[in-house]
Amino acid sequence: MFRKILIVNRGEIALRVMRTCREMGIQTVAVYSDADRTAPHVLFADEAYHLGPAPSNQSYLKQEKLLEVLKASGADAVHPGYGFLSENTAFAAAVIKAGATFIGPPAPAITLMGDKTAARQQMIKAGVPVVPGTEEPIEDVSEARRIAEKIGLPVLVKAAGGGGGKGMRLVHKASEFEKTVAQAQREAASAFGDGRVYIEKYLEEPHHIEFQILADEHGHVIHLNERECSIQRRYQKVVEESPSPFLTPEIREKMGQAAVEAARSCGYTNAGTVEFLVDKHRNFYFLEMNTRLQVEHPVTEMVTQIDLVAEQLKIACGEPLSLTQKDVRSTGHAIECRIYAEDARMDFAPSTGVIQALFIPNGFGTRFDGAIQTGCEITPFYDPMLGKLVTWGNDRETALDRMHRALSEFLVAGIETSIGFCDAVVQHPTFRSGQYDTHFYEMYKSDLLATLNDLTPEAARAAALTAAAHQLRQAANGRLISKNKNKQPMNRWLQIRRGEQLQ
Repeated sequence: MFRKILIVNRGEIALRVMRTCREMGIQTVAVYSDADRTAPHVLFADEAYHLGPAPSNQSYLKQEKLLEVLKASGADAVHPGYGFLSENTAFAAAVIKAGATFIGPPAPAITLMGDKTAARQQMIKAGVPVVPGTEEPIEDVSEARRIAEKIGLPVLVKAAGGGGGKGMRLVHKASEFEKTVAQAQREAASAFGDGRVYIEKYLEEPHHIEFQILADEHGHVIHLNERECSIQRRYQKVVEESPSPFLTPEIREKMGQAAVEAARSCGYTNAGTVEFLVDKHRNFYFLEMNTRLQVEHPVTEMVTQIDLVAEQLKIACGEPLSLTQKDVRSTGHAIECRIYAEDARMDFAPSTGVIQALFIPNGFGTRFDGAIQTGCEITPFYDPMLGKLVTWGNDRETALDRMHRALSEFLVAGIETSIGFCDAVVQHPTFRSGQYDTHFYEMYKSDLLATLNDLTPEAARAAALTAAAHQLRQAANGRLISKNKNKQPMNRWLQIRRGEQLQ
């Protein structure tokens, strides 16, 4: 096993990886920018190295500086987390050239699956269903328009060199095609340095469902079942769950086999995710493969009780998988809500500022993967996600009730967050029924925002600070519950959710 690992990331994923390393007796090395000098992941690590100014292109994306840290620290492996350089072929190759292990797939697999059009071609060869569309990036817009009309509008214009909703545009009318392609090309070039785009048929009532896979260097590939990721805003996931309430056992088995074949066909090793779109008739199509650990991996960990980071480290060390497909068991139901520093009332605009008061929920079946604390400054330099709240239950209803309870307890004062929005989703009758798809937010936007409008930001902040100060006074006096028996602690949190002023 590795002696020391350099984690070339920040925030909650860096801290998540470090915790497993500590349990396995592995030393950890953190890196940080000026903005993250006292961040939790820096304080938790055994060593920490400064990279540079706050902007990521001057710190977390500086490959030369990271390789210098690798050499100076004496780390024998690098974990990229997700985002930043996690799917950068050149960096993975540079780590290996430097004599260390890159904890992820081989560089050729990253290259192949990172190019969306090349990945589509590979899946066609492997017999994995793909959404109808162009097999090559668009060069002749007129020809692409003819193809779009042939497969039927609407179609999606998508970036060939990246994902996450960037460089993605929906075309409803043939007259809008050229203009939309140009917009997508500009955005893709800005986001990924690659302006190539391709087109895909837009599916009816689609579900976004992904399968977690593990593959070792000895030819063994397994999947750990699915995650339903259809609750999204601006093509970004907000709420995920496992198992999917939409899949049947028969479709689950077919999709799992397709995910395994997709990974095997490109010589994949380590942890990865194969993403599918599933239409209303339960026909499934390959969407893309993420050649890294996913943000929502805790959902799978909660239902399988498998530490995916630990499995990553064992595979990277050359160990064979300790599990066969028959050993994988999924128990109960898990739901994850991504907690973002953003304001849903303002079209999910990022929110910056200092966290003035914080209460993180806990309890049976409740997990929070985050790296925030009171006094922590949320800056505009990085992704606005603060962490992920995950709940587990014996069944979906229990997991949902537990999530509602946990979200009702969750308090972050000083900035706007998606806590209220997530709670509105979890309580919505359509989501509770399990009969939802990727159009959920657009269809029920007014309902969800109406719930949020009942709580003004100013009232929420004032109430949260009052409640936090009250708790500090109670703790200092050795009393955790108010003498007023008519006001139980939970009632205080509910008052805060409604924005009522506390005494």
